[in-house]
Amino acid sequence: MSPVAMPVASDSQISSLLDALRTATTSPDAKAAADRLAREVSKSGLQTLSDDNVLSTLHTFATNKKSGHERESAPVAFQSLCTVLGAAGAPLLLPSLPFLFDLYMDKGDVVRASAAIATKSILKLCPPESIRTVFRTLEDILENGKWRTKVGVLDAIKGFANSARDAVAKELGTTLPKVESAMHDTKSEVSSAAVKCATALCSTLANPDLGPHIPIIVKCMSNPDSVPACIKSLSSTTFVAEVTAPALAVLVPLMIRALNDRSMDVQRRSVVVIDNLVKLVRDPNVAATYLSSLVEGVEKIAKGAAFPEVRAFAETALNTLLKAGASKDGTPPPRRDIEAEIAAALSTMTTLLPRELSADGPHPLLLRSLEFSASAITDPIHDRRFSDAALWKRCVGVYVEPWFRGSSGNGTAFAEQLRSHYLAIDNVGSDEGELLCDTLFSLAYGALLLLSHTHLRLFRGRRYGILGTNGSGKSTLMRQLRDGKVENFPSQDQLRCVMVEHSLQGEDTSMSIIDFVASDKALADIPRSKIRDQLIEVGFDDGRQAELVGGLSGGWKMKLELARAMLYHADLLLLDELDRASVKWLQQYLIDQKNVTCLIISHDSGFLDNVTTDIIHYETKKLVYYPGNLSSFVERHPEAKSYYTLAATSVKFAFPPPGSLMGVRSNTRAILKMANCTFTYPGRPTRVSRVGIIGPNGAGKSTLIKLLTGETEPQEGTVYKHPALRIGYVSQHATHHIERHLEKTPIQYIQWRFQDGHDREILEKATRVLTDEEKAQLETEFVGKNGQRRKLELIMGRQKLKKSLQYEVKWRGLDHRFNTWIPREELFEKGFGKLVQQFDDLESSREGAGQRDTALHIVRKHLEDIGLDGDIAQYNEISGLSGGQKIKLVIAACLWNNPQICVLDEPSNFLDREALGGLAVAIRDWAGAVVIISHNEEFVTALCPEIWNVDGGRMTHKGKIAVVEDAFAVKSPKGSGSTTPARSRLQSPAASTSATPAGSGAEDKAGAGTPPLRKKKKQTRNQMKAQEERRRLRKLAWLTHGGPKPEDTDSDA
Repeated sequence: MSPVAMPVASDSQISSLLDALRTATTSPDAKAAADRLAREVSKSGLQTLSDDNVLSTLHTFATNKKSGHERESAPVAFQSLCTVLGAAGAPLLLPSLPFLFDLYMDKGDVVRASAAIATKSILKLCPPESIRTVFRTLEDILENGKWRTKVGVLDAIKGFANSARDAVAKELGTTLPKVESAMHDTKSEVSSAAVKCATALCSTLANPDLGPHIPIIVKCMSNPDSVPACIKSLSSTTFVAEVTAPALAVLVPLMIRALNDRSMDVQRRSVVVIDNLVKLVRDPNVAATYLSSLVEGVEKIAKGAAFPEVRAFAETALNTLLKAGASKDGTPPPRRDIEAEIAAALSTMTTLLPRELSADGPHPLLLRSLEFSASAITDPIHDRRFSDAALWKRCVGVYVEPWFRGSSGNGTAFAEQLRSHYLAIDNVGSDEGELLCDTLFSLAYGALLLLSHTHLRLFRGRRYGILGTNGSGKSTLMRQLRDGKVENFPSQDQLRCVMVEHSLQGEDTSMSIIDFVASDKALADIPRSKIRDQLIEVGFDDGRQAELVGGLSGGWKMKLELARAMLYHADLLLLDELDRASVKWLQQYLIDQKNVTCLIISHDSGFLDNVTTDIIHYETKKLVYYPGNLSSFVERHPEAKSYYTLAATSVKFAFPPPGSLMGVRSNTRAILKMANCTFTYPGRPTRVSRVGIIGPNGAGKSTLIKLLTGETEPQEGTVYKHPALRIGYVSQHATHHIERHLEKTPIQYIQWRFQDGHDREILEKATRVLTDEEKAQLETEFVGKNGQRRKLELIMGRQKLKKSLQYEVKWRGLDHRFNTWIPREELFEKGFGKLVQQFDDLESSREGAGQRDTALHIVRKHLEDIGLDGDIAQYNEISGLSGGQKIKLVIAACLWNNPQICVLDEPSNFLDREALGGLAVAIRDWAGAVVIISHNEEFVTALCPEIWNVDGGRMTHKGKIAVVEDAFAVKSPKGSGSTTPARSRLQSPAASTSATPAGSGAEDKAGAGTPPLRKKKKQTRNQMKAQEERRRLRKLAWLTHGGPKPEDTDSDA
């Protein structure tokens, strides 16, 4: 049928224009006739191209071998049709490309030139979304055409590399092999054009690491002999950018050739390159699709290479391949059924057509336009890009616009109707409400791509929990949103976005709390009374409001930030690293806010479960949305159960064994205690203690720990620490340890800290810095037995003296031969206690760190054992690490000198659930003592049966020494714990409990269990001689009579 109300040209009118075009003898005449024909087609309707046989007639002109004028007139007419009809003519003229490319072989220069102009005019009308359809057409022509036709097609394909880079990159896997086969054409013109085309196609790779190697990679396609040189070039490159499907489409054929090379050097370099590349493939589906073909070649080298070094490298590469998702025998992942997607889109478009255009079925040319549009919108539908109206108009509206003349509607309205249809389907079943933002963006940190072309889609009043591993970019996304640096994200005047972080963001902490909030320029219009009420709501009474900001504990600083954020009346509230216990009151507040949207990062599973309405999960550099709370998410993804169970984690930490303690053989002997301090201290840590310290914010938990570790001095009382004790301390704010080393890498930091064989940070403790009075005390003279007076210069050594220690003292102005050994107690009596403690700290640190080599590979292995990626540890500066990675570095540093006690102040603040589970399992299996401050009740109670509750200046003690196994998914064996490597070296808390009668409750069972061991009686000299004689006689009998050799034991038998 013909579209309604379209003027229809008479057959004679179109025929006369075609006759004029046929009989044109000059180029101007042909051009004028073609323009008249194109205008008539545009006026009468696109259906005339088939109804009046315009296209078929032009095809006949193009194939007329007897008339050069007709062959010239055909491409001139196509050029005019492109100019007059515009983009709407592209789907209808594209099938004519084979006829035009055939004219490239014409003997007439004018005909060839006209054909080249016509093909460029048609291809110029095609949008980037239609590259798939266009390339399939050009590939067929390339395969069947003659040499000049092939050159023309290759030039046409090359032209799209600049105008549609991303779309071309997606087609490399299909198009590049066709171009590569053209490189081996016998015609040098074709092979040269193919090399240029392949170079242009490879330049579309969005991988800066491969950019410098593109010429030599293309050379390998045309000349396989250059593969060794290419592999050598690639092996000297450090790859850091993500490796995507287009890059693998280029590299995998090259690597297959390299793996089949007979040279051991090429094979070694090949497996190294594969290992480096595969580590950067993030998408397991991409890995399974492209990398599976490499498994067989790498496996062959791993088993059959002549050199052990090559086999070792190949084994590493094979493990990396399999870990990434590649498989030699596995079923490849299902590929997209593009044809089915096109058919589905075409069916939808046909259904939505106005009745007058589809009553008796669409016109064949309209159907061809719809098929072209359906092919163009398959990728936007698959990627759910329904918010870009301009894209849908470009892919649909312009092609159907001419067919709507005189009908009810237009092409733009039809495209919008189609987009709304798919958008409605995408939103079916959702009751999110008002759409706050729908932003397409990418996110990078330096050279590391965190998110790639993903959507941030938020609805008003929803509470989104963000889940992802440490270092995936959760906090980076928050900060970029706060600073307005996310592309396409609404500005602050359109969308009020406020962020609350774990550390206070204020600059002047010398102000009172209420003055600090009132000084915020953004709150200048808020009355002071309202600020006061808001502070009271979050727990600041009038007395506390008058306190200085700098005196607040970490938890109260967080509350202050939250109160300030609430006064902003934000549309979008960004909450980073919160925990449930410190802000329990926040749960109901967030639930009650119906007009505030929240993005929440928290490693407290209970808090997320109670508050969130949706989960946003980081998956292969995309944000994936799941309705429901954390429980619903885990039901759909059982592998994410590590967000609930500490032991269900893929992250493994391995702590080094604690060192021995001089003079301490009992696990129950106190090695650290306080006396007569402001805090009442009911317990004393032993070598196997597991102590959890809990209490409200500001109660003094961190202060207590600092007193125990020597970070601060008590105002009254004393703190006793065993002279040889080493304490590993991780403060509440990780930057406390590393804030002056942000320009170093993690490995460089540990090497700097322990390069002298001891921990440099111990000299910075407040309790070890000499005061002016103590410096004056150094002038105190010792009076010897002969009346000689001497002054102490330094302490040089120590050794055991009965149940105490004595120290080697060098005297000022005297040679070393006059050094004297003085008992510890005498030095303390004369006021040199702090000097003795300084030496004790250095000596105990040397005993631990002095035995460890700070070579790069050893430090890297240590950091990897604590969960920090080796490459990040070696190449990334500390300033660029995420909060969780900094915590791992500080934990690794505190464990370097094999401490006997590890003190962790809020370790769960920055660690994700996977890392927290790994840390919990490592602490459970570690043989040393642990003291933990944490608001994460699950973490503390799982590891610390002994609890110190600090509140109101008092401490209450409950629990006993044991390990709570119930909190872990996989229970450790009870008893001696000998099956655990760490426990085999030194008894764990569980072992010491079960082995101690008091701990096991077996005081009244004297006869039960194993009888006590009796000390072996020492033999006399006569008994020893008799035993030796018996041994000699046994050996003589064996030599004389033969038989089994007797055991050389102490037995008398």
